[in-house]
Amino acid sequence: MAAVEISNLWKKFRVYHDRAYSLKERLIFWHRGRADEFWALRNINLTVPRGATVGLIGRNGSGKSTLLKIISRILYPTRGTVKVASRVSTLLELGAGFHPDFTGIENIFLNASILGFTRKEIKERLADIIAFSELGHFIYNPVRTYSSGMYMRLGFAVAVHVDAEILLVDEVLAVGDLAYQEKCLERIRELQKRGVTIIFVTHNPQQVEELCNLAVWLDKGEIRFLGSAREAARAYAAFIGGAN
Repeated sequence: MAAVEISNLWKKFRVYHDRAYSLKERLIFWHRGRADEFWALRNINLTVPRGATVGLIGRNGSGKSTLLKIISRILYPTRGTVKVASRVSTLLELGAGFHPDFTGIENIFLNASILGFTRKEIKERLADIIAFSELGHFIYNPVRTYSSGMYMRLGFAVAVHVDAEILLVDEVLAVGDLAYQEKCLERIRELQKRGVTIIFVTHNPQQVEELCNLAVWLDKGEIRFLGSAREAARAYAAFIGGAN
C-alpha cells in the first residue's frame, strides 16, 4: 500500500471582497458580501510510495502548502479523496501547534500531543529534542520571545523525533542560519535511510535534486510535472530562470 494516495483532488476557497461586516450585522441583514470562488487545487492525482522523498515545487500561490495541509488533515478537499496509511508528523508553519505563552518545554509536550503522541513517548524523547533544538536556556522561556529561527529549531526538533512514518515539511528550512539548516538536512537524510516517507515544499531546485527521488511541480493549482526529481528540478529551474 502507498504511504499517500490522492485521487481527483480539488480544493476551493471563497474570497470575499465587500467590507467586513460585524457578526451582529450579518445576523440582522444576512449579508455575506460578494465572494469569488478560487480553486487552489485542480484534479490532483498523486501516489507516494512508502519510503519515498517527494519534493513539491512551484511559485508562491501554486497550491503547495494547501496540498500539504490536506494530506495532514488540517484542511479537507472540496472533492476527491486522500488516503494516508501511517502516522504523520508535520512542520507546516512557524509557530503552528505552539502556545505563545508556554515555554519551549511545555510546547514540546503540546506540539507532540497534537501529533498524536502520548506523554510517555514524549518524555522518552525530551532530552534528544531539547539537544537537537540547540536553544539552550531559552527552552525555559515563553516561545513568544523566540525569533523565527528559534521557532523553526523547536518545531523541527519535535517533528523529527516523534517516530512518525510520514514527515511533512513546508518551507521552514529556509529560516535560520546555514549551519542549522545543514543539520536539519542531515537529519532528513537519516530519516530517509530509516524508510520514512518525506514530503516537503521548497523553492530550491537543487535541494529537490539532491534529496528527492520524486518531485511534483505545481502551477496555478495543477500538476505541471510529476516524475523524476532531477527532471522536475531542472525543468522548474529553467522555467523560473526564463521568467525572471
